[in-house]
Amino acid sequence: MTVEHAGALARTPLFDLHLSLGARLVAFAGYEMPVQYPDGVIAEHLHARAGAGLFDVSHMGQALLEGEGALEAFERLVPGDLRSLAPGRMRYTQLLDEAGGILDDLMATRLPDAGGAQRLLLVVNAAGKRVDFAHIRAALPALALTPLKDRALLALQGPQAADALRAHLPGVEKLAFMTGGDFEAGGRRLFVSRSGYTGEDGFEISLPADFAEAFARALLADPRVRPIGLGARDSLRLEAGLPLCGHDIDASTDPVEAGLAWSISRRRRAEGGFPGFSRVARALSEGPSRKRVGFLVEGRQPAREGAAVEAPDGRAIGVLTSGGYAPSLSRPIAMGYVETGEARVGARVALLARGRRLDASLVALPFVPHRYVREV
Repeated sequence: MTVEHAGALARTPLFDLHLSLGARLVAFAGYEMPVQYPDGVIAEHLHARAGAGLFDVSHMGQALLEGEGALEAFERLVPGDLRSLAPGRMRYTQLLDEAGGILDDLMATRLPDAGGAQRLLLVVNAAGKRVDFAHIRAALPALALTPLKDRALLALQGPQAADALRAHLPGVEKLAFMTGGDFEAGGRRLFVSRSGYTGEDGFEISLPADFAEAFARALLADPRVRPIGLGARDSLRLEAGLPLCGHDIDASTDPVEAGLAWSISRRRRAEGGFPGFSRVARALSEGPSRKRVGFLVEGRQPAREGAAVEAPDGRAIGVLTSGGYAPSLSRPIAMGYVETGEARVGARVALLARGRRLDASLVALPFVPHRYVREV
């Protein structure tokens, strides 16, 4: 085990487990997190595509938002359609600022009402969770927002995830993509959703922090399940064409140019009522000035975030926001933004990476097809 960090960092409930598994730990979003285990990033990545990979995502921010009219109230902060959510259903959406820029992206799951109050389980990104929660409290003072500090969060991802998990939680395989429910293991209550951020079938498991290590060890006892670190988590989501907040999306990007218009329902597009609606509506009707696209990079050298994108005639037309090696494709890939008029699948471009010009071509996202289980 090696640790690479400076300053005091928080630890998840699985810290000791990571040490015992020989993880290399790095500083990430204020936590000591495993970037890889002894098998290495490529082996972990390929296992998640073929078997079942277990991720510690306990650094993410989990919170319960509850109160009368909570669904309609939270819609005032996001462009997602929450009013139509039935209990057990979830939505991917974004917190927007007044200019329509993305403050964070998140998952919102409607839980059964309690005492006449509507309830939403929110999961936000680790780096911005304190700011996000303060923003929500300030905007919705009539609602109660309770961070779930005594809960851990695991992600089990891959084509064998359902079979591996149902051995411990019978009936979990009956969940469809973007649904969740309560389960019990070892006398403890777990909330499980069929979701994740790898493009594979999989589950996210919210459970008591003091039960997390025991449950993770039980999963890892199955030969189909291996631990996966942040390195492979990043390459998996990149292959799946999924944006990373703070890199591919931030306050300078709106949901339309980011390729997230699918997350805005017809009703929300017509009614508005969320921050930055005028910008989003204009982008929907007229088209955005730039688009998030994928790049297949020629050769072996990857192009990283910040690399400029040039047209064949030398014009600067965009910038990369993510890039790296794609183990599933055995080649480097990247994502970024280019001017809408240049966003043509197959178009040839040059990427300026560390003083070198790398040839690349634009491709449709995702690089690797999603394998979500939408019907069971």
